[in-house]
Amino acid sequence: MNEVSWHVLAGYPPLAALQGLPLLAAALLAAMRDKSLALPLGRLCALLELVLAIDLYARIDVSTGAMQFAERADFIAYHTAVDGVSVLFILLTALLGVLLSFYGMARQHLTPAHLLCVLLVIESSQMTMLTTMNLLWFAGASALQFGLVAYLLWRWATLREESLALARFLQYQLFGWCLFVAGAVVLVWSQADVAGGRWTFDLFDLLRTPQIGKYQSVAFYLLFYGLAVRTPLFPLHGWLPNSAGQGLVAVGPVLLLGVKVGIYGMARFLLPLTAEAVKVWQPYVVAFAMVGVFFTATLAFRQANLRRLLAFAVVSHTSLIVIGLFTLHPAGLQGALLLAVNFGLAATVMLLMVGYVYRRTGTTNLDRLGGLFDRLPFIAIAFLIGGLSILGMPGTPGFDAVHLVLEASIETFGALPTIATALGNVAAAGFLLWAFQRAFLAPRPRDLPSARITPTGGMEYFVGGTTLLVLLVAGFYPEPWLKLTDTATQALAAYFSHG
Repeated sequence: MNEVSWHVLAGYPPLAALQGLPLLAAALLAAMRDKSLALPLGRLCALLELVLAIDLYARIDVSTGAMQFAERADFIAYHTAVDGVSVLFILLTALLGVLLSFYGMARQHLTPAHLLCVLLVIESSQMTMLTTMNLLWFAGASALQFGLVAYLLWRWATLREESLALARFLQYQLFGWCLFVAGAVVLVWSQADVAGGRWTFDLFDLLRTPQIGKYQSVAFYLLFYGLAVRTPLFPLHGWLPNSAGQGLVAVGPVLLLGVKVGIYGMARFLLPLTAEAVKVWQPYVVAFAMVGVFFTATLAFRQANLRRLLAFAVVSHTSLIVIGLFTLHPAGLQGALLLAVNFGLAATVMLLMVGYVYRRTGTTNLDRLGGLFDRLPFIAIAFLIGGLSILGMPGTPGFDAVHLVLEASIETFGALPTIATALGNVAAAGFLLWAFQRAFLAPRPRDLPSARITPTGGMEYFVGGTTLLVLLVAGFYPEPWLKLTDTATQALAAYFSHG
């Protein structure tokens, strides 16, 4: 990771705009008296945020691994900048913000304006985490985000199971957040000990100061486990199945969006700041991730609820991402980060399609679903393509990403661990295709008459079609995303001497 490129490449502060626009829109929605305008305003803001993200992508110089578009205000320790990896995650965030705003806002417990306000502030906190160069700002935005997601879960927690899901979410996220903050304090304290007492949470200030070995190991443990909760990585995944299985189904994509921050945080902060400790503990992290691929795949086969099954699919495939990340190889790092974005898109379309099924049937229990393909062919096909993208099938963005991860794994760990990882991906294929068969192709239960299943609507075609279009275009034309992330991942891999 190279120093920040300080020259101005845009006529406005793009990173501040990405963080500030959703906050401004949320404030306007909260102050509006005529709530009938809430949906148009919220959707307009989401679309403008996507335009800003695309403009950032169009302006970034992909030929350098240096951080670009730097913005700084030292009196509040505000320091932001982006590279190709950041821009890739920013594009994902903006796109999912648009999808959630069009997903459907008519709910019993919150007005559309209220729900949109919360989602917009969550999006703003996400943009802060993806642009900040300061560990303290990252931790603050993370706390705001999981607090707002917990708020949404709380507003739907009318049953004992939903209250339990909220409790588990808070317990895990608070524990992970405390670990991350503790790791940041250890790093800053060790840096201050070497640099004459000056405390700073700025990434580049910390990188300039050599870290003492024993402090690196402690900081690695704390930062890694703190981010692993958010990722989530086995065995710190207990909050996700409960949260995904209960409450507002639109929270699912929001949670998955937050999940990707764990991977991003590892690449942005953990790997460069604790490089020596990462090389020491690399085999143990990979071993746990390999166990997680198979263990959570086994648990997925045991699920009777489609939402919970998809949650275990996320945990299983996240383990594959972590394996790629900890190859510490340029191809593995690039593949892992591309895979993280691909999983975010694919899992989102699957969860949204499950949400549309729930609206029609009132359930996501597999034993009460079946025969939906005849009435909902588009929703079924969208669900299937999302599943195939998670598996890394040709024609989806996961194909090149999985190839890069496995290529780096062979070079780093050898053939046997790589074959085992690939077999875990095959197991994932089994349970996702099994879920598709049970929900859409199996005989329809008698208590689910065909007349009760309304046809797919225009907005559902828009949400599902937009996601599928992005997946398929990125799958058949992956060169822009490979170019966008190539130099940034090369710069990150330079911390881990590969000849």
